[in-house]
Amino acid sequence: MNESTSTPYLNSGLPAPVPSPDGLDKAYWEGTRRHELWVQRCDGCGTHQWGPEWMCHRCRSFDVGWVPVTPDGIVYSWERPHHSVHPALAGQGPYLVVLVELPHADNLRMVGNLLGDPMQDVQIGASVEAVFEDHDDAERPFTLVQWRMIEG
Repeated sequence: MNESTSTPYLNSGLPAPVPSPDGLDKAYWEGTRRHELWVQRCDGCGTHQWGPEWMCHRCRSFDVGWVPVTPDGIVYSWERPHHSVHPALAGQGPYLVVLVELPHADNLRMVGNLLGDPMQDVQIGASVEAVFEDHDDAERPFTLVQWRMIEG
């Protein structure tokens, strides 16, 4: 069950994400606001891809569109940083960063934060689901995708 969280995971003060100036990733950010995970898919060869590009990573076609995908995956890799990478994160460490593989989308991989105890045991291959973190009070409202372990 994918749901949203009303308690922000990260400290306030981080720059709000915005679509790239060329608009290439706009569909991704619009999808997160609807609590949907969107990635690119080539209309020529059918391959899913992330990050966003103007052409297909596989067949080099420029016929690339956006599709919603199942917002769950498996932990491909992870790390537990103990240092802050931005002044707004001072005192926030440790925290967990995961590389999530999406089996329903050609095993493409996305990076994100893993919610929960930062000292929890994380196993490669563990199942995770997207959690959509709304920031409606921001000057320009946005939604982040975080990840949570699926129990069971």
